[in-house]
Amino acid sequence: MQESRENKTVGEIVATDFRTARVFENHGIDFCCGGKVSLAATCAEKGLDLAAITRELETVQTEPVDRSQNYSSWSLPFLADYIVNTHHTYLKENDEQIAAYARKIATVHGEHHPEVIRIAAIFEKIATDMVGHLKEEEEVLFPAIKRVDAARASGAEPDEKDRETIRVSLLKLHVEHEEIGDAIHEIRHLANGYAIPEGVCNTYLVTYQKLNEFEDDLHKHVHLENNILFLKAALL
Repeated sequence: MQESRENKTVGEIVATDFRTARVFENHGIDFCCGGKVSLAATCAEKGLDLAAITRELETVQTEPVDRSQNYSSWSLPFLADYIVNTHHTYLKENDEQIAAYARKIATVHGEHHPEVIRIAAIFEKIATDMVGHLKEEEEVLFPAIKRVDAARASGAEPDEKDRETIRVSLLKLHVEHEEIGDAIHEIRHLANGYAIPEGVCNTYLVTYQKLNEFEDDLHKHVHLENNILFLKAALL
């Protein structure tokens, strides 16, 4: 069992049991954009004790299962709607506010903390790119997935145009996920893990809190797409 888990990718482990996400989050292991690496390779790269991580994973898997987080068992249409209603809504409600906060602290604190100028620029690009990314998912990919899924369920042959739409969109969106993931990792690095420097204003504190919150939501969002929705859609 342990050997099998060691060879599984981090993304596969979380897709099978979302309870394990907490272990990876606690150790700073990326299970979304960087989730294609095996558990053994990830531990080796980060200098973590594989046996200890394995024991932690086994421990959380003895806890009661929250059926509301059994994402891999959900139908594709239901999962797509959940992603839109939960994670897309979060982005639409918060992206511009976080970008405004980042611009403000860059203006006020940039002289003594030049990293916040770079952070503001990176997040501005993330917020801009997200507009087209979410539009692609909501208006192109997800409707095509639902049509193909419905056709399969009724015993009909799915439209070949929808299949091609899914194939092309998946290739495009995977690349964009990697770019967004790299960008938020750079922000975390520049922000020193969102540690708050001395002598800064409350807006600085709120900005870092919101960036941390954004990253946490992004990890869950991209995990649901990369490791569950996209993989199942590719089989269509």
